[in-house]
Amino acid sequence: MRRVPMLAALVCLAGIAALAQEKPADTPRTPADAGPTGGLTEEEFKALHDLTDRKPEAPRGKMVDLDGARAYLSVPKGEPPFPGVIVIHEWWGLNGHIQHWADRLAADGYAALAVDLYGGQVAENRDDAMRYMKAVDAEKAAATLKRAHAFLKEDARVKAEKRGCMGWCFGGAWTLKHAMATPDLDAAVMYYGQPVLKPADLKGIRAPLLGIFGNRDKSIPPETVDAFEKALASAGVKHRILRYDADHAFANPSGGRYDDKAASAAWTEARAFLSERLK
Repeated sequence: MRRVPMLAALVCLAGIAALAQEKPADTPRTPADAGPTGGLTEEEFKALHDLTDRKPEAPRGKMVDLDGARAYLSVPKGEPPFPGVIVIHEWWGLNGHIQHWADRLAADGYAALAVDLYGGQVAENRDDAMRYMKAVDAEKAAATLKRAHAFLKEDARVKAEKRGCMGWCFGGAWTLKHAMATPDLDAAVMYYGQPVLKPADLKGIRAPLLGIFGNRDKSIPPETVDAFEKALASAGVKHRILRYDADHAFANPSGGRYDDKAASAAWTEARAFLSERLK
């Protein structure tokens, strides 16, 4: 996989408790019948997330403790305060690629705190990734994100006056959940995370939200994105939804579905969004 200068994100899908039933090939999948994996079988779902042997650069930040949960902190040069961004990993866990992503955010002027929702486990294959993701305790994960949000404001290395959250797939879904639970969040960027489609559940969001999706994503098809956009509008959430002619995981430079053109375009938009809301 060749490297590109534009920053690209890493991905995974929302945590699941059960897998969807396989449907005949000629049966369309719609938002109404899409299961936790977006209506895909387990094998279809896992096939979206193949890793290549591309290695991340050496990390520049350091591990920190969040009251028993570990996280990776990378800060810009200079003196605080810095705007803060919680980074939520995809289904592989808090691996070197996610640490590198936090470093790149730090180079752009943000204190980036990459949380670990897997309790130290990092997957190297899709079966382990699926197992780790299914084992996530939702209450513990939400508590970790709450601590991370407080850390960015209180830690002497950061002292963030404005705070955002950003994640991909599994992390994108948790970015949305964190925004729903955190009224003083200032920005949320979700890359193809599984949407919430009930307006009543979205009403707690106060942060402007940027949603990024691929029109060829079988797990979150365009009609699901349409329903999500409609629900956000009905809930009164300030939002912008971007769609690219790309597949699921198109912004993942370590995967076979990486699309550098779409990833670069999406990052340009996400970078401008974060700058406007946090700087």
